Amino acid sequence: MYEKALALDPQYAAAYAGLGWTYFLDWGFHWSHEPQTLERAFELAQRAVVLDDSLPDAHLLLGQVYVQKNQPEQALAEVERAIALAPNYVDSYSVLADILNSAGRPQEAIAMAEKALRLDPRSRYTASYLYELGVGYFFTGRIEEAIATFKRTLIHDPNYQLAYTFLTSSYVTAWVWQLTQDPQVLERAFEAGQQAVALNDSFPLTHVELGNVYLLQKRYDQALAEAERAITLAPNLAGGYALLARILGFTGKPQEALDMAEKAVRLNPRFLFELGFAYYWAGRYEEAIATLKQLLSRNPNLLHVQLVLALASSEAGREEEAQAAAAEVLRLNPKFSLEVYKERAPIKDPAALERYIVALRKAGLK
Repeated sequence: MYEKALALDPQYAAAYAGLGWTYFLDWGFHWSHEPQTLERAFELAQRAVVLDDSLPDAHLLLGQVYVQKNQPEQALAEVERAIALAPNYVDSYSVLADILNSAGRPQEAIAMAEKALRLDPRSRYTASYLYELGVGYFFTGRIEEAIATFKRTLIHDPNYQLAYTFLTSSYVTAWVWQLTQDPQVLERAFEAGQQAVALNDSFPLTHVELGNVYLLQKRYDQALAEAERAITLAPNLAGGYALLARILGFTGKPQEALDMAEKAVRLNPRFLFELGFAYYWAGRYEEAIATLKQLLSRNPNLLHVQLVLALASSEAGREEEAQAAAAEVLRLNPKFSLEVYKERAPIKDPAALERYIVALRKAGLK
């Protein structure tokens, strides 16, 4: 339909932007496997801007493409341009929230998603605004709020695949962080992950999250199969290599885990936790500590990062730092139990698990 519109009027900027969004969604959800699909979206957005620089949608599309090209500053500049052109155009704030979440600035993303919901609480895109809000909660460690928000998202749109994907991840985090006493939480994660895959088996991130569930269920072969499926679908998906790093670390292959973690970080610097954890598995405790502290400097409320920092510091003989990190774990969850963690940690080798628990006990956890 957009192509028909352009055949009738080759100077119609909004039609170029609309066609670009179509290509972008085709690429983003892996409905198209053409390698040039993203570049086509980029060209159409640029063409729309040349024809009408005052069109917010064209700048928003450029912003989203720049995110996928790992150019966050250009992405932010385009969305800020869209907002300057139309301060009450609600979609701009949703796209800005998405870009801020991708750039590791979730607290700001929360504010933008909340603004979108205030500007248009009954929008047909309410599910998208709620989803971005949930992602912001997730990345700031507000896991219970994230779960509630993703559930609200799915009330507005029962087929919102990304909401199922992040709901899976939120349940997994609640399980690892011991935020719930619900014995079925891991099963809920599995159900949400299966639902996400059923909606679109070609979307790689869903396989990553389902792989995380398999890993926590100690079904290592199934976890590995999901990681490989994700990488086959998207060879440059950092999350696929991050999942591989986790699997390899927990199954006693530290050097391979480090190789995969380094690749994940090269593709997306957001995966510093996997790199820090891989340094720990490789016995490179000082590098693990430095990497984890870098991550915590942005957000100190990440329980799993504080936990591995306590572990690495304990192994490195940095007792005071280990105790400080352990205290942060207990600040974030006063009911955190080493006994529960021992049952849930998917460490394959019993001796490695025992060493892990001893180091955490030495840091002050019980």
